[in-house]
Amino acid sequence: MQNTTTEEEIATFTTKIYNQDKARQNNVSITCNTLNETIVKAGNVFSFCETVGQASTNKGYQEADIFDQNGNKKKGLGGGNCQISSTLYNAVLSVPSLVVTERHAHSNYVPYIERGKDAAVAYGSYDFKFRNDSDKDIKILASTDGSNITTTLLSINY
Repeated sequence: MQNTTTEEEIATFTTKIYNQDKARQNNVSITCNTLNETIVKAGNVFSFCETVGQASTNKGYQEADIFDQNGNKKKGLGGGNCQISSTLYNAVLSVPSLVVTERHAHSNYVPYIERGKDAAVAYGSYDFKFRNDSDKDIKILASTDGSNITTTLLSINY
């Protein structure tokens, strides 16, 4: 007898990319590819920073706009990652069995999401985490087409 696995979409969220900066687009693409197809087992905690890892030139990241802790815009490796974590955060918010355990607001307004709906990440200090309290594993899909970032959550039925 063959086991069949099915996946059911339980949430999706899209944000518009406001900045067509090539370095930022590069970073967004790398992070989406790293995050895409991540499985969060039932009962486990997902960490954006642990999953994506530290942005480095070895991974192909480039310097793009980020905000420091005082709200000042500057250049940093991995600029663009916060838009992906914020997009994922909003998908997670629509699923009652996914419980946000760590989330930080930006120190300044960000143009890609309404105020209060962002999730800042900075490897080693700010993370976005959620716990999967459902009885099913969750798959994260993350993609960009250069104009938008979309995260989709799938419930896996084994």
